Amino acid sequence: MTASAPNAPTEPDFLRSTRAAYDTVAVAYERLLRTALAEMPMDRALLGAFADLVRADGAGTVADLGCGPGRITGHLHALGLDVFGVDLSPEMVAVARATHPEIRFEEGTMTGLELADGGLAGVVAWYSIIHTPPELLPAVFDEFHRVLAPGGHLLLAFKAGDELRHLDHAYGHDLALDVYWLTPERVADLTVGAGFAVGTRVLREPEGHENGPQAYLLARKPAA
Repeated sequence: MTASAPNAPTEPDFLRSTRAAYDTVAVAYERLLRTALAEMPMDRALLGAFADLVRADGAGTVADLGCGPGRITGHLHALGLDVFGVDLSPEMVAVARATHPEIRFEEGTMTGLELADGGLAGVVAWYSIIHTPPELLPAVFDEFHRVLAPGGHLLLAFKAGDELRHLDHAYGHDLALDVYWLTPERVADLTVGAGFAVGTRVLREPEGHENGPQAYLLARKPAA
């Protein structure tokens, strides 16, 4: 798996700006969020439920798409899953490899995954759909569906709302990053539109540093 060349003329602007932002904050991001999951029981519960579902179907390989520094990838690995990570940012991938040397991490984009059709038992997109313009999300969800095996599981985490927020400073650095807040209904519609069956939707109030409600969705690619 490889990403498109960073300065390729055909690459969408949002990919270039998102890559640049996360390259800038990679080290600080990992340091600040390293132990965050320990203080989020609902997040751990949903990741645990996803892991249980994958194992119940005979396990198989799981991809953490938009993995950042690998904190969710590492947690899923600790839960016993055969998991690897993919991220747009080379600096994030470098931090993930240094932090979790036992796990495979690669550069890549969710808009064009270099993965075989039907090869995965599970896909996790943990706050990684939030930087893609909503009109482009159907193609991303189609990619999720394509790479999952029949019966495979999808877990999404995203910021619940209906607005675009632009960040010019985060994690102690100046940057330029768009964050799309999406309603659970819209994400469910996108999921169903890509051919998934939605199983669980969760909406929770903000905790800690969060500045708005958070949402989660578990879905499955039909086995037949």
